[in-house]
Amino acid sequence: MQPRAGRSSRMRQSLAQRGSRAAASATDNLRKHRPDYWLVMISVALLAIGLVVVYAISPALTQSMHAPGSYYVTRQLLAIGLSIVAFLVTARLPLSAWRRFSTLLLAAAVLATLLAIAMPVNPNYPAHRWVRLGSLSFQSVELLKFAILVWLAGFLADRISDGTVTNFNKMVKPLGICLGLVGLFVAGVQSDLGSTGVMLVMLVAMVFVAGMPLKRVVLIGGVILVLAAMFTLSTPYRRERLDTFLHPTANCQDSGYQACQALIAVGSGGVAGLGLGSSVQAYGYLPEAANDSIFAIYAEKFGFIGCIILLVIFGALFARITGVAERAPDNFSRLLAVGIVSWLGVQSMVNMGAMIGLLPLKGITLPFISYGGTSVVFVAAAIGIVFQISHYTSARLPVNNDRSGYDDSRNGRRIGRSYNPDLSGRARA
Repeated sequence: MQPRAGRSSRMRQSLAQRGSRAAASATDNLRKHRPDYWLVMISVALLAIGLVVVYAISPALTQSMHAPGSYYVTRQLLAIGLSIVAFLVTARLPLSAWRRFSTLLLAAAVLATLLAIAMPVNPNYPAHRWVRLGSLSFQSVELLKFAILVWLAGFLADRISDGTVTNFNKMVKPLGICLGLVGLFVAGVQSDLGSTGVMLVMLVAMVFVAGMPLKRVVLIGGVILVLAAMFTLSTPYRRERLDTFLHPTANCQDSGYQACQALIAVGSGGVAGLGLGSSVQAYGYLPEAANDSIFAIYAEKFGFIGCIILLVIFGALFARITGVAERAPDNFSRLLAVGIVSWLGVQSMVNMGAMIGLLPLKGITLPFISYGGTSVVFVAAAIGIVFQISHYTSARLPVNNDRSGYDDSRNGRRIGRSYNPDLSGRARA
């Protein structure tokens, strides 16, 4: 006969697995209601802004390439088309499917990362970050961000369900291994400290929402900062970037060239901007004008007023995603929404902050706005997941027949009726 302790342990494990599967399908059993269409409209507005900017600078970017003036805008339109497909897929795929196949998705992302590392580099971009197939290229780190997001949401939801959020072996140790591998391959081999930072902030935010005590979250954040400092100080070009950030105008002809040109572009925009057809910095002065530096080009064209409008639009998007997270029907979907708003919010902040001299330069794109198919596609896929979650957000009936707001089913917050257009099909808490 088997020992009773062994049978009890396996029984608890079996019950935990069944509870996890039940939680994975809980969302699918809820009744759908009208989703948050503002998410779609705001995302489309940001994509349109990015397309307009790419269209305006496309002739300048192709001047030295002997390519048609519409080269960049045509490829951006193709990327937007693929992003629409990605959005439709993730907006319709049940959330339980993401949870079931999260490990497989993460394995595919790891394989893509290893493939990018193994492939020969482009002399113009000497970093092992792209999987290239002829004229097409795929940036593996964007898939890795998306895969880690989905896997981590499922992992943390399981830890919440079995009450092991603070357990070292089941929580801290696996996350430590995950952090180590991301640091080794993305920050170390691929030399992409910016994307590594985005993923780490996303992880810390999700761990905090999952219930990790604040002291431990601060400790994890401190360890991450120490490791980031070690990575920065141990590499000559990263030390150079840090020195450029601290003294941006000290060497504008060499290490500080991009930072200085970005500041010139932002300053040239003034209050109202130079206009769509009046960019100067796009004509070979500002490196990566369509990608990492596109916010500086946007500021040059639309000025301070245009930048404020763009910030308001981004703020509205993040507010909608945060609202969906607050009223998500289960831990898995809530953690997904938190991870997505952390990912997009931090990446936007780092990109914009670098262009105005508030943060060191990092080679990461501005979501929705920057030229580049991989980034646009996976950002749209992430928005599709939030849109899917918004089908199932829960709210109570109006209080005292007051239709100006509703009580949240968890913490009593009042929610504007724009989130609650039709209570007849809503899932009840």
